Amino acid sequence: MIHHSKVTLNKEANTVKRALISVFDKTGISELGQTLHRHGVELISTGGTSRKLKEAGLPVTDVDELTGFPECFDGRVKTLHPLIHGGLLARRSLEEDRADMERLGIRGIDLLIVNLYPFEEAISTEGTSIADAYENIDIGGPAMLRAAAKNVNEVGVITDPADYHELENELEQQGGKISADFRRRMSAKTFSLTATYDAAIANFLNRDEEQPGSFHAGFPLHQPLRYGENPHQKAGMYGRPDRHFQCFHGKALSYNNYLDIDAALNFIAEFDQTETVCGIFKHTVPCGAAKAKSLAEAWKRAYATDTVSPFGGIVVVNQTMDKETAGLIDEIFTELILAPGFTDDARSLLEQKANRRLIQYSQDVFGHGHQSKWSYRSNVGGALVQETDMKMIAAADVEVVTTQKPDSSQLDDLLFAWKVAKHVKSNAIVFASEGQTLGIGGGQPSRVDASEIAVTKARKAGLSLEGSVVASDAFFPFADGVEAAAEAGAAAVIQPGGSVRDNEVLEAANRHNMCMVFTGMRHFRH
Repeated sequence: MIHHSKVTLNKEANTVKRALISVFDKTGISELGQTLHRHGVELISTGGTSRKLKEAGLPVTDVDELTGFPECFDGRVKTLHPLIHGGLLARRSLEEDRADMERLGIRGIDLLIVNLYPFEEAISTEGTSIADAYENIDIGGPAMLRAAAKNVNEVGVITDPADYHELENELEQQGGKISADFRRRMSAKTFSLTATYDAAIANFLNRDEEQPGSFHAGFPLHQPLRYGENPHQKAGMYGRPDRHFQCFHGKALSYNNYLDIDAALNFIAEFDQTETVCGIFKHTVPCGAAKAKSLAEAWKRAYATDTVSPFGGIVVVNQTMDKETAGLIDEIFTELILAPGFTDDARSLLEQKANRRLIQYSQDVFGHGHQSKWSYRSNVGGALVQETDMKMIAAADVEVVTTQKPDSSQLDDLLFAWKVAKHVKSNAIVFASEGQTLGIGGGQPSRVDASEIAVTKARKAGLSLEGSVVASDAFFPFADGVEAAAEAGAAAVIQPGGSVRDNEVLEAANRHNMCMVFTGMRHFRH
């Protein structure tokens, strides 16, 4: 049954006579309490918030004093009471509601200030159990927030300390009142918060489900962006990227910057810090990557793959950025530089260019600790959801399928090329040698076309493919791809296998005295 309102939308400012305050984050709450008291507002509060306000010299009525019912069950029940929810939900413009209030002894609450147990912080702590997660689910807070936000005609609601200043301005400018526009905006923000909060709970509790019955993507607005991929598109960044990286120098990040950061971090997550790695990206695609004994050498070798595309690109490394490497990178215009740390000398040099963004990322990036189990993208009618592709292979996982066997050096190169190919758009082809990419081709409707692009780029860069290895993100459907790789100089191939023509492909590899290994998995990137 649909309920039709008995009241019209109130466009008038409401006087705040009574406020209930119960916050986990007590930032600025004493100062706000002083402002409310100065405007003659009666303060009601709970537990630690009440103590904080009293320590500031403010008169406060505790909730249990108001309700006549003690807090119980270790704080699980304290605000779930008719005198509280009746005070929040009663429609004072309706005669029947006013009569109920008088009959039941309920007084109206005009302002609610509540923020919630930090559920996401609790579950992000290592070793958090299901029992711990359930214990950190706030019940009374969301119930009060929803009640106050629903009764937008009568009640103002604040969930974020960042809004305290605007509330204080409202009270000052309106003479102790809050405007209808402010109430409506805060009501919408409140329902967004409770939706995000419930989504975080549902996603955590469903994390081990093979296929959750529903998918929730509730993220708070982190930062409004100037525009999206193109200037005519509105955009914003939602979620908590600040938990994984910080932009400590340069202009505000753009939509495309965030896409590039995501691509770069997902790539560097494939490597641990026992080897020194540098990747160069452009438009979310690697245009060069290498590992070496020093960071400067890794940069030089990655840059040598393609000396044109890196202009205005993104550099990511897995070691602390030092002055020598910073100086080499500084020779060309680079949009973003990402590292787990920067020496003081490197920072001083790189910060001389105001339009360059410097990003320091956290250690949780390594091993894909920054990625959620599920990834998704919008689609017609909804969203496509899949497990995030975090799987990689080790030397022990590959199957050698040719007569010729790879030596340890070739196997190391094959695994390196495979990691890079995972991050190239399909169809992906990567030539590499001695821990350095030589030619990268991808994003083509034909695997042969991708291979030709990779070979052409290697030749343009003056890099020999003789004795190199080649990685393909999916199987070679025909022998022609292997034939082309052999003609270019490749001596070893890594690919998933699984084609109905695998025998023809293997015959071609054996005919050219190439070694080939199967991974048993593919890495499509559409």
